[in-house]
Amino acid sequence: MATPAIGQPAPDFTLPGLTLTGEEATRSEFTLSAERGHPVVLAFYPGDNTPVCTKQMCSYAAGIEVFRDLGALVWGISPQGLDSHEAFARSYSLSFPLLADTDRKAVKQYGISLPGLGLRRSVFLVDAEGVLRWKQVGLIGVTYSDVETIAKQLAQF
Repeated sequence: MATPAIGQPAPDFTLPGLTLTGEEATRSEFTLSAERGHPVVLAFYPGDNTPVCTKQMCSYAAGIEVFRDLGALVWGISPQGLDSHEAFARSYSLSFPLLADTDRKAVKQYGISLPGLGLRRSVFLVDAEGVLRWKQVGLIGVTYSDVETIAKQLAQF
């Protein structure tokens, strides 16, 4: 399945996730279409507590104010369950939601499934109307879009 086209509605999904606020982890459902009114950064990553994923998620946590200043939410999405996400969030003080796509439903909807490895590291930017405005899909997944690159794209819509 191909990735969704720029300018098209972003595929909607609902996934369980958690948000760490201080010491409290709040688990809830996250639905993309419920976030209309502001942009959402969908950061798909292969796995909790792996070197590149940890570096990527920590960089987004360090730059969270940049995203907030642009009115955007950041969601980290990977195939691990909520217990793994909670341990990961606590280990690195990740304060944005981590969503559990354990059956890879969203991964398939976004066309980033990678047989044997799970998924291609990818970032999709969804605008306030739910339209896909930018995407970066990794071939192997050893690099990722940095905060500055994502912020530059967000500032355009």
